[in-house]
Amino acid sequence: MTAKGANKVATLTDPTGKTIQLPIIDGSIGPSVIDVRKLYSDTGHFTYDPGYTSTGSCESKITYIDGDQGILLHRGYAIEELADKGDFLEVAYLILNGELPNKEQKAGFVKNVTYHTMVHEQMTQFWRGFRRDAHPMAVMCGVVGAMAAFYHDSTNISDPRQRKIASYRLIAKMPTIAAMAYKYSVGQPFMYPQNKLNYAENFLYMMFGIPCEEYKMSPVLAKAMDRIFILHADHEQNASTSTVRLAGSSGANPFACIAAGIASLWGPAHGGANEAVLEMLGEIGSKDKVGDAVKRAKDKDSSFRLMGFGHRVYKNFDPRAKIMQKTCHEVLGELGIKDPLLDVAMELEKVALQDDYFVQRKLYPNVDFYSGIILKAMGIPTSMFTAIFALARTVGWVAQWREMIEDPQQKIGRPRQLYTGQTQRPYVALEKRG
Repeated sequence: MTAKGANKVATLTDPTGKTIQLPIIDGSIGPSVIDVRKLYSDTGHFTYDPGYTSTGSCESKITYIDGDQGILLHRGYAIEELADKGDFLEVAYLILNGELPNKEQKAGFVKNVTYHTMVHEQMTQFWRGFRRDAHPMAVMCGVVGAMAAFYHDSTNISDPRQRKIASYRLIAKMPTIAAMAYKYSVGQPFMYPQNKLNYAENFLYMMFGIPCEEYKMSPVLAKAMDRIFILHADHEQNASTSTVRLAGSSGANPFACIAAGIASLWGPAHGGANEAVLEMLGEIGSKDKVGDAVKRAKDKDSSFRLMGFGHRVYKNFDPRAKIMQKTCHEVLGELGIKDPLLDVAMELEKVALQDDYFVQRKLYPNVDFYSGIILKAMGIPTSMFTAIFALARTVGWVAQWREMIEDPQQKIGRPRQLYTGQTQRPYVALEKRG
């Protein structure tokens, strides 16, 4: 590794009394790691870490999270600054290339993405093979994986130029694919992207525009969508990102790797969390039932859980949630929304933030709590929530995939296991089995 501090060691004594020294490697910020790569060859033991909660699977320079302090940095820049001062494609450039672009670099990047937004016309026929009520994530898994059949000139992972072209194509076409999945589900014609619109505007246009009248773009809603994209762009080695890296470690083409990430993100414990928030709000039903819901959430014997509170990594306030909270109120004010579920959400936020049970356990609202409310207010169906997450996270997936491919120490992923099944036993002929 290129990280600092490899001269420090940790000493381990195994049950036989054998002592070995394991290098300790420091990162530029955050926890150090104990290098166990030679543990099995030296001791015959594996480490055991279900869920990989204490395991560093790779070296990365892209994203840093401090869950205790509520910090999220992309290439050293705080998410609060990026979401407040930048736009999504500027952040995408940063995540992919390591530095914020100058004016010329940004203009070139925006042009490259903008002129890749259309999908191959033959691909539009794929949608006819799906049922109208197919989940958008099912459609996206299939269509993104099939891109490898259409873009042969960007599947050679050993060619840096082809890797870059594949990156542009994935980032550019994902909003088009997601919007087409929605349009197909409601029986409306596909809307082709418009080069005059920015990334977030284009997505809203393809989602809600129709051929028979001009679509009126709301700057407030376009800005809110842009922020949602920024806040979901990358989040270190989460389940879907680790899936992309693992798939890529075998040498799979980039489109297959991103399709694998989409499949992983689809799970309700990962990308489907904001859908679960709205389902919970619907179960609560009205503002006057919020107090009872909070009581049930605190009852260890109750199966009811408050979705959108707390986070696997953040043990403090999710820094993305603070930005989303502000955006949420901006969107609701712009739309003049009077939705009972949104009233429930606002009341639940208020009650939970004042309740000692949640405050002491640091169960603050996370980004999923607010993003679901915003998307619902904008008229986006819950089935599209995870698709929008996948759209935004494509930037992070692509950057992580490229970083892995370019890492000279990269190996095919091969986790080991603690085997607890039957030991070796003889085969018994069928007629002799009891």
